[in-house]
Amino acid sequence: MANRGPSYGLSREVQEKIEQKYDPELESRLVDWIAAQCGGNLERPQPGRENFQKWLMDGTILCKLINSLYPRGKEPIKKIQETPMAFKQMEKISQFLQAAEAYGVITTDIFQTVDLWEGKDMAAVQRTLMALGSLALTKDDGQYRGNRDWFHRKSQCNRREFSEEQLRQGQNLISLQMGSNRGASQAGMTGYGMHRQIM
Repeated sequence: MANRGPSYGLSREVQEKIEQKYDPELESRLVDWIAAQCGGNLERPQPGRENFQKWLMDGTILCKLINSLYPRGKEPIKKIQETPMAFKQMEKISQFLQAAEAYGVITTDIFQTVDLWEGKDMAAVQRTLMALGSLALTKDDGQYRGNRDWFHRKSQCNRREFSEEQLRQGQNLISLQMGSNRGASQAGMTGYGMHRQIM
């Protein structure tokens, strides 16, 4: 966590709402998946939001995770240096985020670097890792390791084919979305902006 004093008032309320979105059960599932995906020799953190944040904070584990989703020799992050320098660690987090977006995670599911680095929004970090896991499971390219029940498959497409006759029949129907003029009336309403009648 950054060297920051306690927050008060609205800032505190907002931070508490953000912290309520954090899911401890999801944390244990994500730790299991990351350990299975990166290899069994990865040291697991103690349960808890702060421990999960410290475990991922230097960016090394995240870089190993995204690299493990690619075949050997095609990893997006070529060099992963373990370093205590803060800006290098934040750079690794940024590299992970860029690689996750290139992998297919949509922009709205991607957390900001400070969300992890300062521990501001660990629920957003969980959301990104969930989206990444679901995408890896959906791609089904042999790179996903772990239990297939940990994530949901994303739907690919639901293509429908209609005949010309079915399309013509659809044009003859009047949908309720087109509206109806039954039941609506302005009877008895006075015009807006009229003067008040004083007797």
